[in-house]
Amino acid sequence: MKYLMVASTEACSGKSATILGIADRLQAKGIEIAYAQPVVTGNAVNPLTIDSDVRLMAQALSLPPARLGSPLLVLDAAKSIDRLTGVDRQDYGRLLQECVQLPGDLVILEGGANLHEGSLFNLATAQVAESLDAGVLLVNRYDPISSVDLLLSAQERLGKRLLGCILNDIPRDRVESVQTTLVPYLEQAGIPVFGIVHRNGLLRSVTVKQLVEQLKAEVLCRPDRLDLMVESLSIGAMNVNSALEYFRRGNNMAVVTGGDRADIQLAALETSTQCLILTGHLPPQKFILSRAEDLEIPILSVDLDTLTTVEIIDRAFGQVRLQEPIKINCARELFGNHCEIDRLISLLEIG
Repeated sequence: MKYLMVASTEACSGKSATILGIADRLQAKGIEIAYAQPVVTGNAVNPLTIDSDVRLMAQALSLPPARLGSPLLVLDAAKSIDRLTGVDRQDYGRLLQECVQLPGDLVILEGGANLHEGSLFNLATAQVAESLDAGVLLVNRYDPISSVDLLLSAQERLGKRLLGCILNDIPRDRVESVQTTLVPYLEQAGIPVFGIVHRNGLLRSVTVKQLVEQLKAEVLCRPDRLDLMVESLSIGAMNVNSALEYFRRGNNMAVVTGGDRADIQLAALETSTQCLILTGHLPPQKFILSRAEDLEIPILSVDLDTLTTVEIIDRAFGQVRLQEPIKINCARELFGNHCEIDRLISLLEIG
């Protein structure tokens, strides 16, 4: 049995999207896949979310229950204290072996939020890879300053277990530079680059419903359109002429503005806006509500100031999960098309 661990240098780097793309291409070549995520973080997910992660892979990859592994460890503060005080004396290395004994040609393991998560339980990325004789594919969310340092540091930590990396979320105007400078450097340093994936607005998007939940917002109109996808955030705090020009450059926006700025609200409704978020808990004028109803654009009202509202929305964009079918299909296609799957198969010695 072969194991491939898809890990990341930082949280929210694109591991699940990478797994979908790679597994889809491997299955197309007749390779039977199994999936497990040994360690999940309790303060970032709840049991329902954990189940949904497994369901995501099961449905997207058509995996039967026998080829799905349940999480071995759900990390939270209480679990860590139990471990530190000796209440938890489980041999997680032994349990790991049992957890991932799944049928198939290749078991794909989804790593934790970063390389060191799970160290207290002997379940950090390097420890899991060594225990299972697994190769590690690292997903790195591209940053012009930190990416090289993170990957070189990971190479030191993982050693021979590191198969290579995928560079993700690269701004389109930086792709050529990455191909001509960063990729040759990493290849020469002994870190093969299996994929260069450009930034995709849809994958970074959140639904209006998710914003409603995060902001604890009141929905003033079109509650039937909370499934709209928001790809960017704009703040309406300027004069109306400047705002209109600014909004026209945006795409699938959430626009945050004061509840008393009817001029800005109307300008936003006439551009690519997916929802209007009014701060200060001030109701909009009736003609604004009427226009939003006609255009099928939800209006949300929050009892927050603009700065707090923007911070919460920024966090929501930073914690994007693959849930909607449109995003799952996008991830499958984007990552599958941008990964050198034959090169990966050759290194894994499968197929």
